Amino acid sequence: MPVQIGDYAPPRGPIPIVHEDDDLLVVDKPDGLLTVPGRGEHLADCLLARLQAMRPEVLLCHRLDRDTSGIMVFALTKAAQRAMGRAFETRKVAKRYAARVWGEVAEARGTIDLPLIVDWENRPRQHVNHETGKPSVTDWQRLAVEGGTSRMRLKPRTGRSHQLRVHMAEIGHPILGDPFYADGAARTDHDRLMLHAEGLKFAHPVTGKVLRLEVPCPF
Repeated sequence: MPVQIGDYAPPRGPIPIVHEDDDLLVVDKPDGLLTVPGRGEHLADCLLARLQAMRPEVLLCHRLDRDTSGIMVFALTKAAQRAMGRAFETRKVAKRYAARVWGEVAEARGTIDLPLIVDWENRPRQHVNHETGKPSVTDWQRLAVEGGTSRMRLKPRTGRSHQLRVHMAEIGHPILGDPFYADGAARTDHDRLMLHAEGLKFAHPVTGKVLRLEVPCPF
C-alpha cells in the first residue's frame, strides 16, 4: 500500500517570482506545497494551479518534491516547454541544492553512485536496487558542521525521484526532517525537510543566453 504521511495543509501566501520574461517564469516554491495536483480534491491545491490562476499559459517543465523548497522553472509557451523539457532530460540544466543532514560528515566532498527504483509496496518511497535500479549519481560537498549535523551542497547529475534524500540516507546522513528516510530525532526534531533547491544554470530556450538563477537557502 502507498505510504501516507500526515494531512496535506499547503502554505498560504504569494509565490515569489525570481525571473520572468516572454518565455519563462521562475519562482521560489515554498516547502509543503505540491508541484502538481495529487489524487483527490483535497490535493488539488498546488504550485502549478496557483500560477495558472494568475497566468493561464503557465506550463510545467520539471518538479520538486512537496516538502522541498526552492527554485523552479515554468514555461510560458509550448516551444519553451519542449526546449526546457529536453534540457532537463539531457542533463543540460545544472542543479544545486542546500541541505542539512544528520551527523558530522567526515570527508570534505564525495560522490554517491547508487541505482534507484520505486519501492512499489511503499510508494512513493524509492530504494537502492543494483539489479533493476536506474543510474543515479550525486556529487556532494560538506560546507559546515553544526552541533551534530552537517550543512551540505548537493549537485545531482541525474534526476531520479527522491534521489538526494535516498542517497544521503544510504551513506548514513539522512536529511533532517525527512518523513520517509530519517528516523528518531533526525526526523522528529525538525519542522520541515531541510532540503532547498538554491540554484539552476541553463541556456535560455529561445535566446540561448546562459541564465544563472539563485534563491537563498531559508534554513
